[in-house]
Amino acid sequence: MFIKKHQIPNHVVRHFQKFDPTLHAYAEKVGEIVLTSSHDFFASLCSDIIGQQLSGKAADTIYGRFEKLFPKNTPTAQRILKLSDEKLRSVGISGAKTRSLKDLAMHIVQKKLNLSKFPHMTNDEIKTALIQVKGIGPWTAEMFLMFSLARKDVFSFGDLGLKKAIQRVYGLKNHPTERQMLALSKKWQPYRTYAARILWKVLDTPEK
Repeated sequence: MFIKKHQIPNHVVRHFQKFDPTLHAYAEKVGEIVLTSSHDFFASLCSDIIGQQLSGKAADTIYGRFEKLFPKNTPTAQRILKLSDEKLRSVGISGAKTRSLKDLAMHIVQKKLNLSKFPHMTNDEIKTALIQVKGIGPWTAEMFLMFSLARKDVFSFGDLGLKKAIQRVYGLKNHPTERQMLALSKKWQPYRTYAARILWKVLDTPEK
């Protein structure tokens, strides 16, 4: 699914070093950060929908079963609309996510959503287009921008993992408020996606 990789450039590292030495210190610890873009936006969106509120392992397992419902393991909007809800549910997809997948497929078939235009659209334009689909909210749209389009300046203020990581990195007693997150994220602009990826990596690293 993924073909392009963008490693963290030196100028991004220097930006964090200058504007947020605390984050920079963790960037040095977590190692390489790679932004990856997709060549199949529809499959990526299906994966994002299926992965909502699931662990990475559970999401990968269910998506793997989902792929097998399609010729050459390649999801298409036309095929999704032909599958019964029961068939989609049988691979572990919830009723709500089944409805979301079908609504996404309908948007594609009816040409209400043109994924081929996404590389030429702004982040806000893409988010506005995506949240018209049932079950796709700001978080899913932000994950798509980060992980499928490799946009460099995206941050998800509603992501629980990012809140936990910020609490750990900056030694806060509680999860950060939105005001605190906004203040921090301004330091990271225009490379907030890299900051988010660093923070997620911190969260995956056991505390000593």
